[in-house]
Amino acid sequence: MATITNYLVGAVFLVSMVVVAVKAITAMFSYKRRRDLLMRFPQDPAHPLFGHLLDYPGPDEKGLAYQRMQTGKYPRTNLAWMLHTPMVMVTHPDTVKVVLKSSEPKGKRIYNLIRPWVGDGLLTSSGEKWARNRRLLTPAFHFEILKNYIELKNRSADLLLLKFQQAAEKAQPFKVFVNITMFTLDVILKCAMSYETGCQNQGEQHPYVQAVNALSEMMVNRFFRPWLHSDLLFFLTPEGRKFKKHCNYVHKVAEDIIKQRKEKLRTESPVNANKERHHRCMDFLDILLTAHDETGQGLTNAEIRDEVDTFLFEGHDTTASAISWALYSIAEHDEVQQQICEEIDGLMASKTSTDILWEDLSQLPYLTMVIKESLRLHSPVPFIQRELTVDTEIDGKMTPAGTMVNIVIYNAHHNPTIWDDSMKFDPNRFLPENSERRSAYAFVPFSAGPRNCIGQNFAMDEIKIALARILYRFNIRLDPSHKVEKQESIVMRAKDDIHLLVTERHNA
Repeated sequence: MATITNYLVGAVFLVSMVVVAVKAITAMFSYKRRRDLLMRFPQDPAHPLFGHLLDYPGPDEKGLAYQRMQTGKYPRTNLAWMLHTPMVMVTHPDTVKVVLKSSEPKGKRIYNLIRPWVGDGLLTSSGEKWARNRRLLTPAFHFEILKNYIELKNRSADLLLLKFQQAAEKAQPFKVFVNITMFTLDVILKCAMSYETGCQNQGEQHPYVQAVNALSEMMVNRFFRPWLHSDLLFFLTPEGRKFKKHCNYVHKVAEDIIKQRKEKLRTESPVNANKERHHRCMDFLDILLTAHDETGQGLTNAEIRDEVDTFLFEGHDTTASAISWALYSIAEHDEVQQQICEEIDGLMASKTSTDILWEDLSQLPYLTMVIKESLRLHSPVPFIQRELTVDTEIDGKMTPAGTMVNIVIYNAHHNPTIWDDSMKFDPNRFLPENSERRSAYAFVPFSAGPRNCIGQNFAMDEIKIALARILYRFNIRLDPSHKVEKQESIVMRAKDDIHLLVTERHNA
């Protein structure tokens, strides 16, 4: 009996060892295949331990100059190593298109770092959940709904113009990012959430904006310290605990907004609720609370909060960056500012109000070109990341499933093979005759393909209204005593803000 038992134990042990050996050999061949495929991409010599991590100067002007240099050296694609993690960089329309035209999910390497903040909303979700929620939320951005937001955006712009006027009257520099961010937060709260806070009157240090800025900075710092990518380790550090504290605050803001709307819906009679909703139109939060898929299933409480967190961040921070950098470039170029003012003056000549109406938005072709060139030059969203779920051919090279692919939008917008003199601000790049010859994947400020920005039309309307209202009332120029430097984060910021000197053109 003992002999049989020993035999069975030995057999089990032998089989186990064979299974382990087979798995090890399979993993080894898989790793070798993966590495052999990836090593076909061009790349700089990599440090055996750190890869290319130490080559990058940092998320600042030096880092951006390094990115432009690398794009000049590798204008289509290249391989970069973060420690022992390979990432394929795509910067040419042909290679960008391969990735963006697919529905591949966002890369875990970076988007897991933001997940404690925005949860599993449209920005970070993948697969069927992403597809379902995208279908449910798309009606919130139908043009008939966007039209109803124009009035609210103009009223928020009125408050912003008062701040410009105060700067002009006091001959004080106007701090761009600080004030524009308050404006865009006001807009997204009023339009998407029907939520009034008076945030534009709360001064420069609004706690929500402070929390978002801190979270963005900490997330970028964490990305370049791969040893802190583990949540278990990161949240044991002082910075991790601070990150968690800010996350809790922004979650509370979202929860308060949702709670207030739910309470209002609960206490209102169905007839009055329908009348009130019809009067102000269905907003984003209405659709979140009432949407049902083909099976009759609505969004869970957690899903609703994740989408509110996502849209509060994406709906104000990226747009604030876009408006701020547009003002910077306009203030830097007198001839551009003059041409915009002539276009706006011509539009306003036949109007009785200085509001920008829905029908006016299509009557500002030169301003639209200026906005697009600013989005190209400054790239408010500098990069996005996808993770391949299937083997994919990129630039004639088979890229294995599981590979992180970085679509570095800033690099693509400065690719010297597509954009001549890419650091020059030239709105004429977007004249119809120049744009029609250019690939749709050369200019992707809102991403492209099925996972493009769902709110891009909302954002473009807001940018046009803000700039047109400002430039009709005021002349702007850069404060020569203040140095402007870029700081690359989740969005493109200015290190110490942008300061404008303001004078009035037209009285209120």
